[in-house]
Amino acid sequence: MRRFFICVLFIIFQMFIWAQDNSRYVNPFIGTDQMGHTFPGPSLPWGFVQLSPDTDTVPYSTGNGYNPKVYEYCAGYQYKDPTIVGFSHTHLHGTGHSDLGDFLLIPGTGPVRLNPGTSDHPEKGYRSRYDKSTEQAEAGYYSVVLKDYGVKAELTATRRTGVHRYTWSGADDKWVLLDMVHGIYNYDGKVIWSSLRVINDTLVTGYRQTNGWARQRFIYFAMSFSHPVKSYALVNLDKEIYGGFWRRWKMDENFPERSGRKLKAVFRFDLQDGEALTVKVALSGVSCEGALKNLQTEAAPFEFDELKQIARQAWNDELDRFSVQASENDKVIFYTALYHSMLTPNIYQDIDAQYRGLDGEIHRAVGFTNYTVFSLWDTFRGLHPLMVLLKPSLSADFINSMLAHADQSIHGILPIWSHHANDNWCMTGYHSLPVIADAWVKGIRGFDPDKALQSMVRSATYKPYEGLHEYMRLGYIPAQASGVSVSTTLEYAYDDYTLMRMAESLGKDSLAKVFKARSLNWRNLFDYESGFMRPKLANGHFVKNFDPLDTHGQGFIEGNAWTYSLFVPHDPSGLIQIMGGEQKFVQRLDSLFTMELPEKYYANTEDIDKVGIMGNYVHGNEPGHHIPYFYNFTHQPWKTGERVEQILSTFYKNSPTGLCGNDDCGQMSAWYIFSVMGFYPFCPGSDEYAVGKPYFDKISVKLENGGMLNISVKNKSKENRYVREIWLNGKRLEKPFLHHKDIVHGADIIFVMGKRPHT
Repeated sequence: MRRFFICVLFIIFQMFIWAQDNSRYVNPFIGTDQMGHTFPGPSLPWGFVQLSPDTDTVPYSTGNGYNPKVYEYCAGYQYKDPTIVGFSHTHLHGTGHSDLGDFLLIPGTGPVRLNPGTSDHPEKGYRSRYDKSTEQAEAGYYSVVLKDYGVKAELTATRRTGVHRYTWSGADDKWVLLDMVHGIYNYDGKVIWSSLRVINDTLVTGYRQTNGWARQRFIYFAMSFSHPVKSYALVNLDKEIYGGFWRRWKMDENFPERSGRKLKAVFRFDLQDGEALTVKVALSGVSCEGALKNLQTEAAPFEFDELKQIARQAWNDELDRFSVQASENDKVIFYTALYHSMLTPNIYQDIDAQYRGLDGEIHRAVGFTNYTVFSLWDTFRGLHPLMVLLKPSLSADFINSMLAHADQSIHGILPIWSHHANDNWCMTGYHSLPVIADAWVKGIRGFDPDKALQSMVRSATYKPYEGLHEYMRLGYIPAQASGVSVSTTLEYAYDDYTLMRMAESLGKDSLAKVFKARSLNWRNLFDYESGFMRPKLANGHFVKNFDPLDTHGQGFIEGNAWTYSLFVPHDPSGLIQIMGGEQKFVQRLDSLFTMELPEKYYANTEDIDKVGIMGNYVHGNEPGHHIPYFYNFTHQPWKTGERVEQILSTFYKNSPTGLCGNDDCGQMSAWYIFSVMGFYPFCPGSDEYAVGKPYFDKISVKLENGGMLNISVKNKSKENRYVREIWLNGKRLEKPFLHHKDIVHGADIIFVMGKRPHT
């Protein structure tokens, strides 16, 4: 009885909050990238479950190598597609490669087809057409009407549970299909093994092991139905060589367990017209038992509408950290970017703190919450520094998760791209280092700094990793050793700088000296003749036939020499000097933003599209995100404000394709949030922010420690386009830079605008 009254009081409290709702409406369709790499379904901030409709089943390969068409389905969803295959529970946000799409469900009526069919002929499979006007997507909720079945599908989520509500109209035969084969970037054989068990008439458990971007991944589920199952079929579509004595059973008819590589299941229900079926699917990386605990704790006590309201309130709590004075159009863009910045990393532990480690063993997180999906080549730049400012406790959890990763790794090093108890080794550098150093130098505690430093050193000296042996021997990676030798050398040099900063802060002077010297290795690839960073052979000679506009075969990854020659965020004065001084450097920056980049140089590059290009500056990809702020290191800092404003107004739109490139787990959105506030972490690993130009009239930010960061603008008008003065807590800044210590406990920043630039 006591528990009953507590539940009633909780529901009343939630309904009171709902009535007082001052939420920021977020439509996840707004601001998806050009390729549709953002999923529109419900999740909670940093939740493990990312529930979403999948609109096609384009395979990664059909046996003849990579299928380029699959790139469009990195998130499983394309806004323009006419059909929905079903609703799966795990997705990656804005990545240029993919995986997941686990445990797809679709409700239906009539004859059951176990194949998904095609978008041209959906009637040949289980997918359904849908009317775009019936689609509704917001933070924590999604709904759509599946036309072929007359079913309204609604989705919401907890951190570890996807919650479905299906309402049929006018049909007698009502079923739900579970596809254990479906996946994103799928191919025949990706599912190594899977298993299903019908525990009783309302509970099903199962798991699957996949081999994809994560080479050995285990994921488990527990699924409950709000109405009893009338009958069911668990089917294995794979050819079973050995049947054994299982043949005595009718395996496809109400037999309660099935294992194989190609499992599908159909569950039938007796429901009245208009009567809804709620399906709750909890996930775990540990076990079915863990998934069941997650289900019982997070979702079982509540009905669909209650869970929807709880999800909405969870998003309100995070989005309401910001209050902005801007047009309604700009508010939609801003809060959608903020929403996107809080989708990843994802919690990766059960309700009892158990999680699967990189060693395949089951661990318990003690003193921290374990997370996964660290797309570090992207997110070290802006997303992680944003969390350092907004949610320091979360940043500490991220770092402890990275340290646990290193402990469990057979290589003993920090993650490159952490992915569901795997490292998929995507991209270059060892960018866990700047994430850790940035947090430490900005005052975040809650992790062991000596252990972190040891892990950083191991990562920076692990010779088998991507040319690191040659880098340590020669001071650069020779072109013979890597096709991306220049990019990787520059990134290593920057990462080494952040290790130096960490060592300095801990009094490890001799270690700091070693990595200070290594941080200057970027100089070893600068070609004074061409004026660019250039691939070099092991004998010390530069590679011939060099084209600084070309991305392919020139030693760079996802960028050309124009972009990567400016990737020295830790030594801007040294770079300016080596490039001929300030005047020539400013001319180079001006040219970057105004020159023409012929289409032939990016036509065959998946991650670069003309919609994200300004001159030869590619904002649709991450390597150049710091470049607009480089003007601050010259006597023309006002040009940073001009370029930033131009980028904000050009590349972020209120439309279904409102981003100019992959969001890459929130980095593109984090750049927007920082830049709208008027400053950016030019060099993560230092405590300094480069100032740009505030985009809105006023922004107030509630910091985790209770402080308020207030940013306002005076004398703003079309004529007054330039920042004349910046006042921090009543004191006028002399340089266009802020320090983290001056704003982390709250501050008042006032930008005073004028007609002429301040020199």
